[in-house]
Amino acid sequence: MVVDDHPMWRDAVARDLAEAGFDVVATAGDGEQAVRRARAAGPDVVVLDLNLPAKPGVQVCKEIVGANPALRVLVLSASGEHADVLEAVKSGATGYLLKSASTEELIGAVRRTAVGDAVFTPGLAGLVLGEYRRLASEPAPATADEPGAPRLTDRETEVLRLVAKGLSYKQIAERLVISHRTVQNHVQNTLGKLQLHNRVELVRYAIERGLDDA
Repeated sequence: MVVDDHPMWRDAVARDLAEAGFDVVATAGDGEQAVRRARAAGPDVVVLDLNLPAKPGVQVCKEIVGANPALRVLVLSASGEHADVLEAVKSGATGYLLKSASTEELIGAVRRTAVGDAVFTPGLAGLVLGEYRRLASEPAPATADEPGAPRLTDRETEVLRLVAKGLSYKQIAERLVISHRTVQNHVQNTLGKLQLHNRVELVRYAIERGLDDA
């Protein structure tokens, strides 16, 4: 699904994706429309602009990921401002690509986003990792070590550790010799048990417990 308020840009991105073999199930030109159509069409990946009429892209991202945590959002924006990037990631975006990217870069980013990779324009990945670290230094929510807190299975903990190390779902599946779908199921179960909402919160949780160094 492609969301952008500029019709020529939106149509061009949708056309490029369709020609690359993607099934573009919907497009939207404003924030309200994007939320409605994402719920109706059930896309796997949403390519989302941030600067939208009716509802900001960040709010759209929060709502559609909140309604469907398995949904991947790749922000495609003209803004490379750090505040915009971090706000997008905090709202649940899986990746962030600048509109200066080539068609090949966009197609590659959508493919990687679809399999669970975190995709960022070069130079922005370090910014996001730094934010993960900063968040990890803040007070943590309830943990699995606290009385009454949900406990993860050994396999869920193993998958979580690899997510925190930056591996994609495909790489985790290969490492553990399990299917990509099984990895996704473990991540969804972990999010549910820990009452977290997206990969950002999951990585923060893991870093706070040192799982990325294990």
